[in-house]
Amino acid sequence: MASSAKRRAVGLSENHGETENSSDENSEEAGDSRDEDSEASEEEINEEVMVDFEAHNITANDFDGVKNLLQQLFLKAHVNTSEMTDLIIQQNHVGSVIKQAEVPEDSDDEDSDQVFGFISMLNLTERKDVQCVEEVKELIVDQCEKSSTPSMTEEIELILNDPSKPVGLLLSERFINVPPQIALPLHKQLQEELAEAQRTNMPSGKCHYCLMISKTCKEVSKSVPARGAAPKDEYLFVNAEEEFFFEQAIIQFHYSVQEETDSCLSGRWSFDDVPMKPFRTVMLIPADRMPAIMAKLKEYLTV
Repeated sequence: MASSAKRRAVGLSENHGETENSSDENSEEAGDSRDEDSEASEEEINEEVMVDFEAHNITANDFDGVKNLLQQLFLKAHVNTSEMTDLIIQQNHVGSVIKQAEVPEDSDDEDSDQVFGFISMLNLTERKDVQCVEEVKELIVDQCEKSSTPSMTEEIELILNDPSKPVGLLLSERFINVPPQIALPLHKQLQEELAEAQRTNMPSGKCHYCLMISKTCKEVSKSVPARGAAPKDEYLFVNAEEEFFFEQAIIQFHYSVQEETDSCLSGRWSFDDVPMKPFRTVMLIPADRMPAIMAKLKEYLTV
């Protein structure tokens, strides 16, 4: 699959430490150099490059890449992302990692096997005795209790603990500069793998509900809905396609992660960006609504 990716500004402060003990003259020159570097980096933000991506089975070699992407989702939440990464790798009959298709031999990349994103599904009901799974469930219930109504909290707690209707945690994470067009083939492949896992009685095959935790944000100047109020369209999804999952959810709530991160998107696209406040949006979607979501994704991402 081929997609164009926008290059982000990086390394804006790489050499600042070299001038700490220099003379005033050298510091002044270094300051000028930094200004020039900043201007050059600002120009680079708008540079676009063509990158071919490929989906691969998840292997032990992808541990660090998958864990890092999980950490950008859970931030400082009390969730054992190392254990969750191990689970994702163990059940590699479900899920994929995104990697660059062809890395030039003269590339300066330190890691040519870099993970740009991944998708997977963990059956929380099957894994109910695993520490990281229980931590995710506790996180969801605790944040729902703080951000929503008692009735919604009671409902989601009952669903998460009902063994007759398994809940799958859908994880779909990628670098912010990887375009959403890559989401459609990944989600379609995942649905096919889940169907095959169900047919062959493999782990994570049968899920009655799909649980998602999406990265969202809203302008700092915008007010947050009162406790229990209906969600507003002011929330922006970092992974744009996840808005279609939100539309089909039977339970939805937002919680702030402002105190856990310095920026909404873990990066800076422009020096003129509007300040955004980071949130996580929790959605519970019946599995039988996935075909409708896939149809919406196809319509949106193939225009």
